[in-house]
Amino acid sequence: MSALRQRLVPTRGRGPDQRAQQPPPPPPPQREVYNIIPVHDVLADHPSLRYPEVRAVTAALLRPVLNLPPPPFITLARHMDLMDWLGVSFGFQNDNVRNQREHLVLQLANSQMRLQPPPTNPDELDPGVLGRFRKKLLQNYTSWCSFLRVKSHVHLPKRRGNSNGPTRELLYVSLYLLIWGEAANLRFTPELLCYIYHHMAMELTKFLDQHIDEFTGRPFVPSISGECAFLKCIVMPFYRTIKTEVESSRNGTAPHSAWRNYDDINEFFWSKRCFRSLRWPIDFGSNFFDTANKSERVGKTGFVEQRSFWNVFRSFDRLWVLLILFLQASIIVAWSGTKYPWKALEEREVQVELLTVFMTWAGLRFWQSVLDAGTQYSLVSKETPWLGIRMVLKSVVALTWIVVFGVFYERIWSQKNADGRWSFEANQRIITFLEAVLVYVIPELLSLLLFLIPWVRNWIEGLDWVVISWLTWWFHTRIFVGRGLREGLIDNIKYTLFWFVVLVWKFSFSYFLQIKPLVAPTKALLSLSRVNYNWHEFFGSSNRIAVGLLWIPVLLIYFADLQIWYSVFSSIVGAMIGLFSHLGEIRNMGQLRLRFQFFASAMQFNLMPEDQLLVPKATLVKKLRDAIHRLKLRYGVGQPYKKIESSQVEATRFALIWNEIIFSLREEDLISDREVELMELLPNSWDIRVVRWPCFLLCNELLLALSQAKELADAPDTWLWLKICKNEYGRCAVIEAYDSVKHLLLTIVKYGSEEYSIVLKLFQEIDFYVQNGRLTAAYKMGVLQKIHATLVSLIDLLVKQTNDLNQAVNLLQALYELCIREFPKMKRSISQLREEGLAPKNPATDEGLLFENAIRFPDAKDADFYKQLRRLQTILTAKDSMHNVPRNLEARRRIAFFSNSLFMNMPRAPNVEKMMAFSVLTPYYDEEVLYKKGMLQDENEDGISTLFYLQKIYEDEWENFMQRMKREGLEDDDDIWRTKLRDLRLWASYRGQTLSRTVRGMMYYYRALEMLSFLDSASEMDIRTGTQEIASHHSLSQSRHLVDGTKSPTAKKFSRAVSGVSLLFKGHEYACALMKFTYVVTCQLYGKQKAKGDSHAEEILFLMKNNEALRVAYVDEVQLGRDEVEYYSVLVKYDQQLQREVEIYRIRLPGPLKLGEGKPENQNHAIIFTRGDAIQAIDMNQDNYFEEALKMRNLLEEFKTNYGIRKPTILGVRENVFTGSVSSLAWFMSAQETIFVTLGQRVLANPLKVRMHYGHPDLFDRFWFLTRGGISKASRVINISEDIFAGFNCTLRGGNITHHEYIQVGKGRDVGLNQISMFEAKVASGNGEQVLSRDVYRLGHRLDFFRMFSFFYTTVGHYFSMMMVVLTVYTFLWGRLYLALSGVEREAMNRSVSNKALGTILNQQFIIQLGLFTALPMVVENSLEHGFLQAVWDFLKMQLQLASFFFTFSMGTQTHFFGRTILHGGAKYRATGRGFVVEHKRFAENYRLFARSHFVKAIELGVILSVYASHSPLAKDSFVYIAMTISSWFLVVSWIMSPFVFNPSGFDWLKTVYDFDDFMNWIWCKGGMFAEADKSWEIWWYEEQDHLRTTGLWGKLLEIILDLRFFFFQYGIVYQLGIAGGSSSIAVYLLSWIYIIVAIGIYVVIAYAQDKYAAKKHIYYRVVQLVVTILTLLVIVLLLELTAFKFIDLVTSLMALIPTGWGLISIAQVLRPFLQSTVVWETVVSLARLYDMLFGVIVMAPVALLSWLPGFQSMQTRILFNEAFSRGLQISRIISGKKSTA
Repeated sequence: MSALRQRLVPTRGRGPDQRAQQPPPPPPPQREVYNIIPVHDVLADHPSLRYPEVRAVTAALLRPVLNLPPPPFITLARHMDLMDWLGVSFGFQNDNVRNQREHLVLQLANSQMRLQPPPTNPDELDPGVLGRFRKKLLQNYTSWCSFLRVKSHVHLPKRRGNSNGPTRELLYVSLYLLIWGEAANLRFTPELLCYIYHHMAMELTKFLDQHIDEFTGRPFVPSISGECAFLKCIVMPFYRTIKTEVESSRNGTAPHSAWRNYDDINEFFWSKRCFRSLRWPIDFGSNFFDTANKSERVGKTGFVEQRSFWNVFRSFDRLWVLLILFLQASIIVAWSGTKYPWKALEEREVQVELLTVFMTWAGLRFWQSVLDAGTQYSLVSKETPWLGIRMVLKSVVALTWIVVFGVFYERIWSQKNADGRWSFEANQRIITFLEAVLVYVIPELLSLLLFLIPWVRNWIEGLDWVVISWLTWWFHTRIFVGRGLREGLIDNIKYTLFWFVVLVWKFSFSYFLQIKPLVAPTKALLSLSRVNYNWHEFFGSSNRIAVGLLWIPVLLIYFADLQIWYSVFSSIVGAMIGLFSHLGEIRNMGQLRLRFQFFASAMQFNLMPEDQLLVPKATLVKKLRDAIHRLKLRYGVGQPYKKIESSQVEATRFALIWNEIIFSLREEDLISDREVELMELLPNSWDIRVVRWPCFLLCNELLLALSQAKELADAPDTWLWLKICKNEYGRCAVIEAYDSVKHLLLTIVKYGSEEYSIVLKLFQEIDFYVQNGRLTAAYKMGVLQKIHATLVSLIDLLVKQTNDLNQAVNLLQALYELCIREFPKMKRSISQLREEGLAPKNPATDEGLLFENAIRFPDAKDADFYKQLRRLQTILTAKDSMHNVPRNLEARRRIAFFSNSLFMNMPRAPNVEKMMAFSVLTPYYDEEVLYKKGMLQDENEDGISTLFYLQKIYEDEWENFMQRMKREGLEDDDDIWRTKLRDLRLWASYRGQTLSRTVRGMMYYYRALEMLSFLDSASEMDIRTGTQEIASHHSLSQSRHLVDGTKSPTAKKFSRAVSGVSLLFKGHEYACALMKFTYVVTCQLYGKQKAKGDSHAEEILFLMKNNEALRVAYVDEVQLGRDEVEYYSVLVKYDQQLQREVEIYRIRLPGPLKLGEGKPENQNHAIIFTRGDAIQAIDMNQDNYFEEALKMRNLLEEFKTNYGIRKPTILGVRENVFTGSVSSLAWFMSAQETIFVTLGQRVLANPLKVRMHYGHPDLFDRFWFLTRGGISKASRVINISEDIFAGFNCTLRGGNITHHEYIQVGKGRDVGLNQISMFEAKVASGNGEQVLSRDVYRLGHRLDFFRMFSFFYTTVGHYFSMMMVVLTVYTFLWGRLYLALSGVEREAMNRSVSNKALGTILNQQFIIQLGLFTALPMVVENSLEHGFLQAVWDFLKMQLQLASFFFTFSMGTQTHFFGRTILHGGAKYRATGRGFVVEHKRFAENYRLFARSHFVKAIELGVILSVYASHSPLAKDSFVYIAMTISSWFLVVSWIMSPFVFNPSGFDWLKTVYDFDDFMNWIWCKGGMFAEADKSWEIWWYEEQDHLRTTGLWGKLLEIILDLRFFFFQYGIVYQLGIAGGSSSIAVYLLSWIYIIVAIGIYVVIAYAQDKYAAKKHIYYRVVQLVVTILTLLVIVLLLELTAFKFIDLVTSLMALIPTGWGLISIAQVLRPFLQSTVVWETVVSLARLYDMLFGVIVMAPVALLSWLPGFQSMQTRILFNEAFSRGLQISRIISGKKSTA
């Protein structure tokens, strides 16, 4: 059969193998390149083909082809299978067919391997396996057919025995996979694929059944066939349409409502009109395609993304309705003035007034309907008239209810007023009102009922009956997603309780501390009459504006503080869940020592598969038994570890795994060779009777036992033994030491000599007394310490390998004397000793020394002996000094986490053969693969190279690396650049955020699976003999190198290739691992990099060469003609036999890859090359650990467990942020991130059930996602946070996302302030776009009430609340300024109006601002995992390192970009870079980055605070002023100073001077056509306004309205000037504009003179300057003399002028399209430059002052690099550039 299957596929790659050297001639016959298994040749010599399951699936594909109708125009070759038949029949590409064949074979074979019980005939494909796979793969298609009420075209025979059944089923499955495999960008539109599949399945059915074509009268043939027919006829037209739409988006700057994105294209197929419009064969003249005119083309479908802040209300209207109604009710109740709210509720007036909340409710409903109509009107068309009717009806009904409630309410009061009391008639009218309310809330009551019985709602929503559509038409549009989202009753109760507690707390707090205290000041302000305003009052003398300004900050905090309470309660709940999950029980090595003996059993229990029973499902009894066993392991009940000692195989298996973990730590240079010996668990040798625990556990145990023996010298043996056995390690140390000494002495004394028999007899006698329990009776225990000292001397001598015979003889003689003469209690004569065989029989020997001729020194090459000897030496001599083994903190953390995780609840591991297969996918663009030599050597401006920096940060790891290099042949440290450059580059790269680090980490999966596969199948003999082999190998590799630092002549390479368990592999392990694991890195530009000879390509090839399971996917561009380019998805691997890169698959794409966002498009093109049931999304900045990879098969078993009412579709995984040690800033960031990925997501998954996907190492149910749009969304701009949309999509389509913390993956984070800010800007902008998205709108409406709360506050609500907090500061300060400048504050003070409520809001705002609500979860989680004291200390340390500055600064970044994105758009991907931040950032760079988001805002607030301080009567009382404004001043200072505080050398005087010069040069640089923003201020200034060019009319209007605030300064301040003379006439304000005009005029005149005369006629320029100066001085003198003008008025008026000028510039920027062509624009640009210069000077002034002060720079260095200090970083030398001479 295989001979028939040989197919030659020419590879068309242009890899380095073709460029660099000619490949060796291929062996005849040429073999076809394969990916994982050679499916084309089932008789090939490949270990994977030993599995009958693989052969069964291959045979099932091959056998039935001859019975199928022949494809049109093609003669079937005999070797073709079902896949080939489909390929030629429907025009699929050959490589697509090959790719999907392997995909299908692997999938079905893996599924059949998992069958329990195994199938009766393993050589046949099990029908159940195929059936289950078909159901899963076509589940979305089946749902789609049901939703559209069309019949599925998957026709399977009804009878089970039908021989055609499996063939048809295979054909339907294969057809879907082939369509998906070639769909390219259409994979983002899953229902479009359903439409294509629906019709192609219909054609397949007709073709199989030999239908007669009604048009031709001949047997039916598919409508498309031929080479690349599917791509050209089906995929390309849809692709071109999407491409045209994307082009019309103007690179994402056009409004989302103006073009169709992927979602719009897909949602067209959610209604039956797709059948009417497109037909089949597809009508390309349809108005769906880009062939139609834009005006006639199908528009937005399903949803229109409109840019507005109202989206937050529109998507989460139920939340805002609740908050607004409670606010109204609270104000009504508080206004009554009773002490407690329940007292007020007894009053009938209050009760009736509370009925107005229903009018408000109806009003909010009306507003919601208006917003719906205003944003979604463009969805209404001829085909969707009912949508328009519903929009109108909703508004009409809401208005009707407002009128009804208004009329009924008015009737209540008119009746009451007429009667003068609450009469019976008045009460009847209240009842009538309540009856109307009952009718109004019927839908809510029905919703509440369905909330209480969620399964009923899920069932109803799952029905696709027409009646259901009619009944629900009023409430929402019928859509394919968002149905049946309710959780089970238990989950419902959990998150309802959580939110009930949070809301009760929030509402109580708000009522008593926010709303009620503000009622009295409000009443007092409203009652203020005859207020003497300082200015012209436009709105009479009412104080309503003052009251409004008093309430606005309170209302903003009222709407935002739910975020605080959520944070507080989620911390508590998260800690409790973590506690019950047994997190943090083993926090350090000390705690691991206590539980190590249980740890061995726990590893055996969790990592080793149990014996597979024939019953596939776990019974309740089995689950209970497992739970009890876990409890025993966790707490050591019943000493389950005793089993380990009794079963040597289990002990050895544990040793193999533990040692492999230790070796992996050594390879990573986290531990030294010596630490390997101390931590290694040696196999049994030297006839030792106990488990040989690692040395670091046995330290001091023997010395302790010796002192106990001395104390209990006269006690019975049992007493002494009981005391020693109190500690398991003590027992093992004593027995091992005794057995080792016995073996040692019998080894070094010649066998057969008289001395040998004496030694043997001595040990036999001791053994006899021990067995009879008479050891203490027969021997003096006090002598043991002397014996111990002599033994230590002897071992020291042997370890040094000096072979000093005399010394050895003396020591053995001394030992003999001690044991014979001193040790026994009963003295024996020489004759007795001779008789008992304890002395030489021949008296002649007494003349010479005993042992003189009987010593045989061991061979120096016997490395294993010396390794055992060193271990014995350690046990005998080690004192209590091994608590710091290993020395490396990261190694300790990893070992502690791994050991702790084995005591947590996790599923039992299956055999590797029976585990689920999975893939890892990493998108890569052109980041660093390996650090180059130049990057490591090149020094920055401070004289610091990257390598020097790494050597200091990771000092112990550098020492370990150098030790390893010396063992591998490095003679001199300086030779490392020459002889070990690749190793050096790898060492540095593994400490950065590089692709090589990620690849190394992910390949641990492969290595772990190989090892586990061996252990699964290894016999007892394999394991026993194997461990000895490994031990001797490692001994050889390390040998004497540890003794005296010299390189042993016998030392072999300690490399991965030939060490550890891999030595024992039989050959099948790698095939098993490859079938279960694939790693695809999608290096998008690899083809271009190869063509250019880029070093990145060479480095990627190096990674492939060293990692067998690594595959690289890339996009290849093939130039055919001048303008014609073909694009291909290509998969390559490194062929170990051919020793070159080979091309596996080349699948043509319809056009350029990138239509949407880059990363998801990159993932999508390579996802077709992944395999298995699960796929793990791994980013370029992640890492993995060998010990965590061991738990992967446990994690995959979670997919089989129900969590709530559903099985998981995404398994969330915990992360460890590994960049925290670089600087204090990196520590803050990693601490913040760590809380989010641990406690935060723990709570989101359980109890809140709203965890999404955050670009973390989550595992996706692969086939669930590949049929539902993939693992991310890609529409341009709207999906800029592409990862989270996978979570949204999953939840909307009925998936379930869980979170598991017994396994972790490493992650790198940004480490410099600029990097962090760009990252936060990207995330905040992404959240701004999410607010507009259909996914958020649908989740906001389709989730139940409390899940919607969770969803809001854990996604966009977090950023919205942050923005509210910053707005609170703004409104509070503007309100205060208004009160001070208007004179209301003065009047209110005179009448003692309270400020209690304002104090509460300020405190709350300050709490958020300082990041304290970020800090609480941090303290709680750290307490859980590291202990309370450590957590508090870390928190205090953070505050001392100015963490609050960072969090406040962060809040500014998030607010600015979130707000700006919602208003104007402009979200874009920001490349943050992943380098090490040790260089100083220039001020100009910081200014460009932070000017608009922080500096300008901080200066504005600073000006307000200064003006308020000078004009407020309250400010006279310093304490009151400080208390009220300290949080605002803190905000101002942190926003201005943070970029300097967190900038290396931020306060270095010389650098400050250079920075200022550089800034001024940048400001004045004009910039040409090709200039960039970092070179020219003008280019930067225009770029900063880009968002205003693309924003809509409402965005521009709102921007202008916001900018008007700057004119208020002028209005308020001019009335305070002396020249105003106390007048409050409007004329004063109007006249003040003369000042503005004159100031601008002066500037324009001087600027004009400078342009015209400064260069050539300099004297004219000076004359103009002189005239202007004289005139200005003259005017000032005249004003001083002739009016009430005071000199201080000059300074005060500057405070008015500067904001006014900025306001004018800001408005001019909005009006740029009208002004740019006029004369005015030049003046605007010129003034803007002046303002930026002024802002730069204001920001630099405090920095210059602090730089000038001595000692400040060194203090800043300490703050910034303190964490690195504690790890031995000599940063003071780094910053000053003085390298240590060491």
